[in-house]
Amino acid sequence: MDLRGWARPMIFAVAWVIALFLLLPGLVTIPVAFNDSRFIALPQGAWSPRHFETLFTSGPWLSSIADSLGVALASTVLAVCLGTACAVGLWRVRPWLAGLVGALMLAPMIFPPIVSALALYRAWVAIGLYDTWAGVVLAHTILAIPYVIIAVTTSLSMLDARLEQAARSLGATPLRTMVDVILPNIRTGVATAAVFAFVVSWDEIVVTLFVSSRAVYTLPRRMWDGIRESVDPTVAAVAVVLMALTALGVLAAIVVTLRRPARTT
Repeated sequence: MDLRGWARPMIFAVAWVIALFLLLPGLVTIPVAFNDSRFIALPQGAWSPRHFETLFTSGPWLSSIADSLGVALASTVLAVCLGTACAVGLWRVRPWLAGLVGALMLAPMIFPPIVSALALYRAWVAIGLYDTWAGVVLAHTILAIPYVIIAVTTSLSMLDARLEQAARSLGATPLRTMVDVILPNIRTGVATAAVFAFVVSWDEIVVTLFVSSRAVYTLPRRMWDGIRESVDPTVAAVAVVLMALTALGVLAAIVVTLRRPARTT
């Protein structure tokens, strides 16, 4: 019996089983979002889009979406600028110093979220940033910077340092070298870092619960309260919308990758 002929179908079947297992919780959310009840439950009879209507017509839900989008965009810009500058600086210094400083910069990603949340809560109360838009943005920026550093450092590791040396020898200033030489060569890493920073901020809930109260009410916090206080089925509608947007983003990335012309040597 030739086992090699069965290897590929078996691997394909196992991959599909694992994918379905991982997607099952999200797939269960879809019928729940279309139930006609005021509580979270599977549809018993008629299906209804009433919870999607609530999501897109309710003032509190729309306000939370706007808060999440504004905070995520602002923190992404700050995290990408600061993280990219840090990664480039570490790329230029000695390896031992880069390793030491890099380990300190990655601390927010290593510490448990509850530890970071408590530390930021005490700090923000002391300096007057608690429950402010700036405080939430800065907290999300701190959490996102390690992901930016990792993504940009990976791109910098594939950049020839002699390009910077050549630009400096021709009279370019450090800023001009950064803008015209380094950034164009690591733009893919910077774009990846921006995506990671946005996702980290958009999904953040633990730190947000500690550094804000009512002034900034992000979407994850609204969903948390919808489950904890009133068991609002609109939460399921939000989950379905987010899954649909994620799927569209993945499909768009696949299409762009497939249509990109092959690089010739």
